[in-house]
Amino acid sequence: MQVFKTKFELRDHLDKYRSKNVPIGLVPTMGALHEGHLALVSRALEENEVVVVSIFVNPTQFNNAEDLANYPKPLEKDLSLLESVSADLVVFAPEISEIYPEVLESKQYDFEGLDKVMEGAFRPGHFNGVGTIVEALFRTVEPDRAYFGEKDFQQLQIIRKLTDNQGIPVTVIGCPIVREASGLALSSRNTRLSDNSRQEASFIYDMLQAAKSKFGTESAPNITAWVEEEFRRHPLLDLEYIQITDVDTLTPAKDKKENIKYRAFIAAYADGVRLIDNIALN
Repeated sequence: MQVFKTKFELRDHLDKYRSKNVPIGLVPTMGALHEGHLALVSRALEENEVVVVSIFVNPTQFNNAEDLANYPKPLEKDLSLLESVSADLVVFAPEISEIYPEVLESKQYDFEGLDKVMEGAFRPGHFNGVGTIVEALFRTVEPDRAYFGEKDFQQLQIIRKLTDNQGIPVTVIGCPIVREASGLALSSRNTRLSDNSRQEASFIYDMLQAAKSKFGTESAPNITAWVEEEFRRHPLLDLEYIQITDVDTLTPAKDKKENIKYRAFIAAYADGVRLIDNIALN
């Protein structure tokens, strides 16, 4: 496994593969890897001859300084986990100055409203930060395919919009959410939960499953109101939002329409740790 710290070294290494039209896959991560990340890596290895895994905690997508400071950065453990999957991986682990050599700020994008709801509404500027780092990685690696987990489904749709708007020739592939035995979606943030809160946090997935079961017979506003009430009764979890939207525009659903796919999204706090999850409804 080869680890590169600079864009120049990485590009120099990848050029020999590009010259032979060897398929290159990219798995962007912020480190603190878990089985969800490794599932993305495994999928990429199945579909590409060369796979690049980036490890970079991107400061411009955090709108909470404490959250950024607390974000785990176990690089050596991450490298060991990746080595256990494949010794042939290419890892890009740059310093902040390599990505932001002049000023630490995001580019500004027009995501055509996808960034104004849910995560965008509660985390101003977040998706401009995401777009900045993802575009930088795409321009550096020039992958044929890039892999993202559906836990961050809004992010996935925004990255698809980014590639369309910027004319970046990469196929963006969404991969299914990987869950703990309790149903809690795997996340690097889970390590910050107490044992009790980690178990209680499976309530988020319980509510998503309940929303799915109700979706065939009840209206979206009635379902969201019911979920909000269930969270109000929970002693440990604080709901930030529950939204039911169509998957393409992420517009909150009022009246269900035929031939439209919908998802339910939840953001909630446990132990002061912010967790997100979602589920396909139809």
